[in-house]
Amino acid sequence: MNPKIKDGLNFLSKLTLKRSVNAAQVVGSYVLSKITGKARHWGTPLSISFEPTTSCNLRCPECPSGLRSFTRPTGMLQDDLFKKTIDELHQKLLYLIFYFQGEPYLHPRFLELAKYASSKGIYTATSTNAHYLNDANARKTVESGLDRIIISIDGTTQEVYQNYRVGGKLDKVLEGTRNLVKWKKELKSQTPFIIFQFLVVKPNEHQIEEVKQLGKEIGVDDVWLKTAQIYEYENGSPLIPTIDYYSRYQNNGNGTYSLKNKLIDHCWKMWHSCVITWDGLVVPCCFDKDAEYRQGDLKTETFKQLWHGEKYRQFRSTLLKGRSEIEMCKNCTEGTKVWG
Repeated sequence: MNPKIKDGLNFLSKLTLKRSVNAAQVVGSYVLSKITGKARHWGTPLSISFEPTTSCNLRCPECPSGLRSFTRPTGMLQDDLFKKTIDELHQKLLYLIFYFQGEPYLHPRFLELAKYASSKGIYTATSTNAHYLNDANARKTVESGLDRIIISIDGTTQEVYQNYRVGGKLDKVLEGTRNLVKWKKELKSQTPFIIFQFLVVKPNEHQIEEVKQLGKEIGVDDVWLKTAQIYEYENGSPLIPTIDYYSRYQNNGNGTYSLKNKLIDHCWKMWHSCVITWDGLVVPCCFDKDAEYRQGDLKTETFKQLWHGEKYRQFRSTLLKGRSEIEMCKNCTEGTKVWG
């Protein structure tokens, strides 16, 4: 069977009656909010992103972890905070993205926590630079029950790879991926669904076909081409691709650039998902990398209290009035195709 079909069936297998009813409530409240222009919310998230750590071994130029540019503290997710939140949400939670900023495998108990979430029947996914997928970790990853793993590979040669993945070693990425493919076969496991993710930027855009071929040779399940978010794009950037299809920004012809998509005054993410930082702050989405728009703190309140609280309701209301009123939303591609 095609690996993509297997992954899709695996995802659907996580649907229970409670999760299905919750999904209907969330979708219904989102549609009604769009129609009426008045924010309301029923149910709990279908998906959450949980941050294992802000620490990272690389120094990628458009990443706060890589640039060490956070104003919030760096640290490691505590087991009790994670388990308490999963215990509160798991009956209706369908999807856990066990990643936000940082490199997940730097967390010493990352795979144990992933296994805990998997044991609750949640579809679990993570994203890694694959430098820590040694033979032992690769086996533990397969045994953890992790459903999906995204491996960042932004070049097919070391020279090109290190342009973006500063401090990284391509041979470590390839070795780690091969270890994972090997243990998945040896343990006769259907998971994880292994993805090569190629962030298309100007220095690597000529290697798009090469990374597809490399993925096929190694035996990954899929290759994703992703467009890059550039923070200072207005006057151009050496990272903006020349292939227009893979750029989030359009050249205005006068030396300036603008975001391609029109800002739409609603956002599905604000209804179906959120992000939880390593220290328990709940923020609206993955664009809030420095947790500026924190909606609550799980160290002092339950998730359901803050999810349906006045602060979150006000944030959703502001979004319905105009995304341009929220700074982080101005460089957002929600509502547009950003995958190739």
